[in-house]
Amino acid sequence: MDSPAKTEPPFVPLRHTGWASRRTPLWIFAAIIVLAAGAVLVSLSHKPSQAQRASDLAGYFSDVNAGIESCAGGVRDSLTALRSVEAGNAANASAAAGILAYNAQNCSPANNEPLSDFTSYQVTESLAAYPLNTADNDVVTWAFPDAMNAQLDMLAVLRAASPGARATANTTLQAALRKMDAERAAIYAIWHAAERGTGSTASLPYLPT
Repeated sequence: MDSPAKTEPPFVPLRHTGWASRRTPLWIFAAIIVLAAGAVLVSLSHKPSQAQRASDLAGYFSDVNAGIESCAGGVRDSLTALRSVEAGNAANASAAAGILAYNAQNCSPANNEPLSDFTSYQVTESLAAYPLNTADNDVVTWAFPDAMNAQLDMLAVLRAASPGARATANTTLQAALRKMDAERAAIYAIWHAAERGTGSTASLPYLPT
């Protein structure tokens, strides 16, 4: 007897497209857009008041002073020491030389931790309308290398061995002091503009001239 013919089920090719992916619901995209728009509106509506900006500027001036005051005070003391010797107090020459040498190095961020910290200072966003970051860079430059070099020039005047050498050293010193004064004027112009814009009455950081 013949065996009945075997019939195979129809061939169904396997899928090679991987697992079916689920689409992200449209409402999620809508929610993200709404949240982003809300964040922008909140940011735009939260403008600092005049009083807040004045307070922030006072805090900024305090921070600048903390960073620069030891160098600035050293420049003042160096000028006083040099003028005392030039006025005839020759007995103070040795002490003056020590003051000048120390204060010159103290205007380098490498030797002055508060000044070093100030080199990375960030101005608060409420004061972004004023170029205070530019002023900060100028303050650092006023200290280093300008103030450091000027005090080394003072030391050269003090140690000059002849009237001719002293005259040459004084010429170099005066040029260095003029450079510091120009830097100082640029800094104070920015600070005074910020004062006027915020109505602040806070004391400005001290930079001797």
